[in-house]
Amino acid sequence: MTTSGRIQVLRAGERPATAWLNGGGVTREVAGFPVGAGLDAFDWRVSLADVASAGPFSVFPGIDRVITLVEGAGMVLTVDGAEQSIDTPYRPFAFPGDASTDCRLLGGPVVDFNVMTRRGRVEASVDIATAPADVHVPTGGTTLLVCLAGTARLDGTELACYDAALLTAPGPYGLRPDAAATAAAAVAVVTFHPSS
Repeated sequence: MTTSGRIQVLRAGERPATAWLNGGGVTREVAGFPVGAGLDAFDWRVSLADVASAGPFSVFPGIDRVITLVEGAGMVLTVDGAEQSIDTPYRPFAFPGDASTDCRLLGGPVVDFNVMTRRGRVEASVDIATAPADVHVPTGGTTLLVCLAGTARLDGTELACYDAALLTAPGPYGLRPDAAATAAAAVAVVTFHPSS
């Protein structure tokens, strides 16, 4: 982790991988609040997961989730009996974390981006930036940027693929996604604010 003025940079290479209890994949936590809170105490939590096999998702009572496909052919989620195809990269899908959710892979392992918030305390919006933009932090809120493809510059700070930047000062911040040789650039812009 490095801090550059108003920007706290969270490097991908510094994240440990945690194996799932069901053995179906691993998760790398990008950031959470409060810092160091366990799964039963966070207000919000953001992670990247390597999903290696089909199976049920863990149930998180009182949690809202947003999942976004980053790599791979995708998956079909069955959420309380309703199927939803997650097969287009960088298209967020919101669902309740306490719903009965099962995952079927469409063509091998995937990487997905997960945002979890505690219902009634925090709400989140997840947007994907592929072009230059100004980023603002809402009053009383926090914004987390995660580079999902290519690289990006944020007010002169370089973000490699899967690096993140945590913003708490109002801004604005100049975000400039840069396409890689093999893929377009995509940066997740996750804005957290207290529930109304």
